[in-house]
Amino acid sequence: MSVDASIHAPVSRVWKAATDKDEIKQYFFGTDVTTTWEPGSPITFSGEYEGKRYEEKGVILQVEKEKMLSYSYLASGWEDKPDNYNTIVYELEDEGNGYTNLKVTQSNIRDQQTADHCVDNWKMVLEGLKKVAEA
Repeated sequence: MSVDASIHAPVSRVWKAATDKDEIKQYFFGTDVTTTWEPGSPITFSGEYEGKRYEEKGVILQVEKEKMLSYSYLASGWEDKPDNYNTIVYELEDEGNGYTNLKVTQSNIRDQQTADHCVDNWKMVLEGLKKVAEA
């Protein structure tokens, strides 16, 4: 599944919104992200949702600054085994005239219901990221 957004901001600004922990927290459900953004390094997402603490994790797979970022992702509550990890990919493309297209793809999703839920969440995340980047 993939979702994309056209954002009225240069690629460098969209990249910052996608990778700066303080900016991520503003639009990603209040999540605290911890990582170095270096391939092979861990990434964790933590916070509180509906009164319950959560911590989700993965590993940074690839980084091409201002072009592409990918990481593995294990949702909280899922057994920590390779089959349960999703792969998240952000792709940024300069559309010209001060616009950037940001496409997010999530793969290895277990079923259609989960995929539909992911699409809804990514739409909200990208809408929030767009507001942060365009501000």
